[in-house]
Amino acid sequence: MCTSIAMTTNDFYFGRTMDFEYNFNECVVFTPRNYPLPFRRTSIMDKHYAMLGMATVMEGYPLYAEAVNEKGLCMAGLNFPDTAYYPSEEASDSKNISPFELIPWVLGQCASIAEAKKLLDSTHLVGIPFSASLPLAPLHWHIADSTGSLVLENTKSGMDLCENPIGVLTNNPAFGFQTTNLCQYMNLTSSCPTNCFSSIKSLVPFGQGLGCVGLPGDYSPASRFVKAAYLSLNSICEKDEMSSISQFFHILDSVSMIRGSVITPQELYDVTTYSCCMNAAKGIYYYKTYGNNQITAVDMHRENLVSDILRTYPLTTSQQIAWAN
Repeated sequence: MCTSIAMTTNDFYFGRTMDFEYNFNECVVFTPRNYPLPFRRTSIMDKHYAMLGMATVMEGYPLYAEAVNEKGLCMAGLNFPDTAYYPSEEASDSKNISPFELIPWVLGQCASIAEAKKLLDSTHLVGIPFSASLPLAPLHWHIADSTGSLVLENTKSGMDLCENPIGVLTNNPAFGFQTTNLCQYMNLTSSCPTNCFSSIKSLVPFGQGLGCVGLPGDYSPASRFVKAAYLSLNSICEKDEMSSISQFFHILDSVSMIRGSVITPQELYDVTTYSCCMNAAKGIYYYKTYGNNQITAVDMHRENLVSDILRTYPLTTSQQIAWAN
């Protein structure tokens, strides 16, 4: 359960909610240009674009959930259970990449979604787990920059890479269903509604917001897709950094999961463990956690881009209060 959005004001922003039943030892991770990135079925990438995002580091490898590279290309993996499929067979005419390697593979060498498209045309996802104790997560991916968005889904039918004019992604069903489903909400408007019901003149709005009656409020992936799409596509905010960041997190908050609102079949609570927003133009990663509403930031360009040392920043998870007296 997750929601990702792409939004442009003066700069391009990309981010997501991470909706999960537990934490996965995640931290903000900066991978500099010269930190070697090994791949299971292709050669090591010892020089690449720097990248910054949320990851678990295992055996020195950054397992990114989402990240932005120094060129402004962003990528996030979102849960895609029962539909994602990674074949065990390798392809002789493509680069064979495991899903856990995909974000470093793309962000390490692509400066734009145009370059990502070209790279992915010759990429074959193969089902190689990180380890026996860490199986592959069933994912699909949202890839975006200031020019647009892509969705990558790997199913039993193969790899599908499609344009995403909405700039939003959630979970199951597949992306094609989500865009078709939006047609059911074409009547929604942020303006005061007009009477299309009948010629009865006494039918007038009795309050503000009636133009979006029918906007879903539940936590299902299809409903979160509609709500995030409606809010982001109708978003109005000032173009300065603080206004843009505030607006972005307000949109994410609208689809964030409250502890106790969704209980999994395993009797666990599905919650938004963290939300993030990346200014892709400036290379800044902003985040807040379930326990801490204060926004914390890490700036890629305050790091040594040409280093060969991985930098990690533990999350601030306890509530930070700005006392007024």
